[in-house]
Amino acid sequence: MAPRDLVHRYLKVGTISIDAVRPRLWSQSVDATHYSGSGEKYQMAILEQYRIYTEMADRTSARRGLTNTFFLTLNTLVFAMIGTFWQHRPTGAAWYLVFPLCALLVQCAAWFWLVRSYRQLNAAKYVVIGVLEERLPASPYWQAEWKALGEGKDTALYWPFTHLEQWIPASFALIYSSAFTVALVA
Repeated sequence: MAPRDLVHRYLKVGTISIDAVRPRLWSQSVDATHYSGSGEKYQMAILEQYRIYTEMADRTSARRGLTNTFFLTLNTLVFAMIGTFWQHRPTGAAWYLVFPLCALLVQCAAWFWLVRSYRQLNAAKYVVIGVLEERLPASPYWQAEWKALGEGKDTALYWPFTHLEQWIPASFALIYSSAFTVALVA
């Protein structure tokens, strides 16, 4: 596999087409005729499912935030420990840093993949929300808000936090690797 294909496969986040989701969202065996009344109960059921699903999308974002908080706290603690160690380091101790460096790089990779996974999960959730909104009188998230944000194409209107967020773990990994190199040279 070419390096460009590897980068695209593992670092880019694609989204599925709304047309691929639409036929799978709606149960073929259940429609408005299965609800007693004029279809009002059916619409209320759709609205309730929409409400629950948007809440779940919000919770996914909250979990992503907690994940970032955990890893930022962990890395802040690591920086404090490195600073303390560096002040009182024994001579020739730089090679002892190989094992903590490996652990830190694995932790940064795990952080990167978790953030990426949450991003993919939310992208899929918002496609499903868009399909649900097709059955509602308004489409506040999928049509209106996304259009108001320039559909993510105009960074002056909207620059998704996830674009920055996914590179923070990579930045920490680069800093750790650079610090290790400096420690070896010093």
